[in-house]
Amino acid sequence: MNKINSQAIYISYGDDPKSMVKELFDKYPPFPELNYNAKIGLKPNLVLPNSSESGATTSPELVSGIVEHFLSRGFKKLIIMESSWVGASTEASFEKCGYTAISNRYNLPLVDLKTVPTKAITFKDHTIKIATPPLQVDRLVNVPVLKAHCQTDVTCALKNLKGCLPDSEKRNFHIQGLDHYIATLNQILFPDLTIVDAILGDLTFEEGGNPVNMGRILMGTDPVLIDSYGAHLLGYSSDKLPSHIELAGQSGVGSVYHPEKHEIVELNRNRRQMDFFRTRGPFLNELKSYLEEDMACSPCTGSVYQALMRLKDEGSLKKLKVKIALGQGVNKWTRDYIEGHLGVGECTRHCSDYVSGCPPRADKILSMLKNYL
Repeated sequence: MNKINSQAIYISYGDDPKSMVKELFDKYPPFPELNYNAKIGLKPNLVLPNSSESGATTSPELVSGIVEHFLSRGFKKLIIMESSWVGASTEASFEKCGYTAISNRYNLPLVDLKTVPTKAITFKDHTIKIATPPLQVDRLVNVPVLKAHCQTDVTCALKNLKGCLPDSEKRNFHIQGLDHYIATLNQILFPDLTIVDAILGDLTFEEGGNPVNMGRILMGTDPVLIDSYGAHLLGYSSDKLPSHIELAGQSGVGSVYHPEKHEIVELNRNRRQMDFFRTRGPFLNELKSYLEEDMACSPCTGSVYQALMRLKDEGSLKKLKVKIALGQGVNKWTRDYIEGHLGVGECTRHCSDYVSGCPPRADKILSMLKNYL
């Protein structure tokens, strides 16, 4: 049995989140010493009643895989808890996102954190009201979606805990300063495990509608490590991380990702070739004009789209003077045809200029693209 290393991020590739997380847990079982009578809480991201296919919410299949793993080991006290954003019905989100079906299938309680008692906790001169169920479980498993956010740029593990607050406290976070209060919340409420749905995540903001198929799930115990690595996947460099991630790292919540310090464990690298990118949404149609794909797989293509979106955010996209080549078929292109293309990924390593990695990170792609502005 392999123990989960707190300084590592575990990645599984594919398009079947249930089997992916079960394979991950089979090799790295969480909480090996935990008593079977312990209560385990699962906190997905169900920000609003939109399906996971929109890129907004956590895949019910991923959560089903987590549930089946713990049930198979004899754990019985599992609960799923969430509070949708202000103005949205959590009950409607449970139904629309497939969690009512999970509850019925496995006989698990769904807890609407808008409706439960809260506890006011004071930490460093800040008092935050938190719903009591996340505070009362023996183990808290955070199951966020990796996606863009209109205010914090990136939302993943750290910001997902905001769904453990009553609506009045959510409003207060925005009044007092969202980034700072997210970092403070994570010093009070610390998940024991994070499983990130990076199968589909929205390219532009948290409501969904422009999903990018990144074809992977991430696992780790350090939310800052997870989020900073996730930010790289979305095109943010180490010196330009979203503020709430930097603040959480500076506050001691966890460690910001550094390649020389932290291990990336990939369990099924070959599966990256199985699922090909599916373009959906108006933003993706615009970005697609900058690509020339030839049998490209999802993780690589998703990284390119994230990098292009960062250029668009900066107002530089229309200045781009190169066509991007990616995919397994590029190695069959003629030398004359490939000239004038920037290769992305190991399948394009014979290009005169290419970004290495399988798949390459979006921040590295972005850095190279800026040479062609």
